[in-house]
Amino acid sequence: MAQLTCRKLSRLLRLSVNKSTVFGIEETIKVAPACCVQFIRCQWSADPKALQERQRQHMAKGLPKQRAITGVKQVIVVASGKGGVGKSTTAVNLALGLLANDLSKSVGLLDADIHGPSIPKLMNLKGNPDLSDNNLMIPLTNYGIPCMSMGFLVDDVAPIVWRGLMVMSAIERLLRHVDWGSLDYLVVDMPPGTGDVQLSITQNIPVAGAVIVSTPQDIALLDARRGAEMFKKVNVPVLGLVQNMSVFQCPNCNHQTHIFGSDGARQLANTMGIKFLGDVPLHMDIREMSDRGQPVVVSLPDSPEAEAYRKVASTVVQRLQEVSV
Repeated sequence: MAQLTCRKLSRLLRLSVNKSTVFGIEETIKVAPACCVQFIRCQWSADPKALQERQRQHMAKGLPKQRAITGVKQVIVVASGKGGVGKSTTAVNLALGLLANDLSKSVGLLDADIHGPSIPKLMNLKGNPDLSDNNLMIPLTNYGIPCMSMGFLVDDVAPIVWRGLMVMSAIERLLRHVDWGSLDYLVVDMPPGTGDVQLSITQNIPVAGAVIVSTPQDIALLDARRGAEMFKKVNVPVLGLVQNMSVFQCPNCNHQTHIFGSDGARQLANTMGIKFLGDVPLHMDIREMSDRGQPVVVSLPDSPEAEAYRKVASTVVQRLQEVSV
């Protein structure tokens, strides 16, 4: 059956020698032994660089144009591939660490997790934001950090059961209808995953860099890698990887146990060629202070846990300087 098919194809091709194709391109046809047919097509003379530029312009059609948030110099997004790795706690303490390291800087905090806002609880904030003369929402402030969250606009226990279009509309309001004043850094607590919210934010505003949070556990690292790859695809610099819950130290005997594995995030950072930003331990104080709305960077500033967050913040600033060159 295969030989018969090749014979028929060979005969058909002999009949069409020296004739134009349906695309108007001349083809030279050579019939090789064993019914193998080889095509030698003429090459396009188009400039490859010009072709790539046309493709880039075509892909860019329909995408929103990036517009900076008024008054905000640099946006830092804190993301994770999956939930439950301590992303929101890291985002809060990163913002407080940036401020603690340099009191001359102004830092804001945006909760972009529409379905599961955590910033109100972590920052001990309640109430509805007031409106400015320009009809913009005024962020609620605590510990010197102005904050905005969907959690300020709904009841504490009210589920936010919204479809994609409503979520995108809420993100647009949080990005464009907030009076941030003048900020050096706006830290954005992203929802877990690599979905619509992540794409909407990275396509609508210029993002200075992304911080990826993961535990050392293999299952968390798989999704952390997907998150980092997503930011690379949308041309957002990946500032580095934070290894959260890296080690547990017994409060009684000080014995250290790597509950979720050892150095998995550090190894992933090396594999991907991105910066390892630091370790944050699994510690009772971080959990207790977070539940009270008193993050360790402000409630226990001299603790090793607070120092770990400040080191991460310092490395993030260093990375921002490197990627902006």
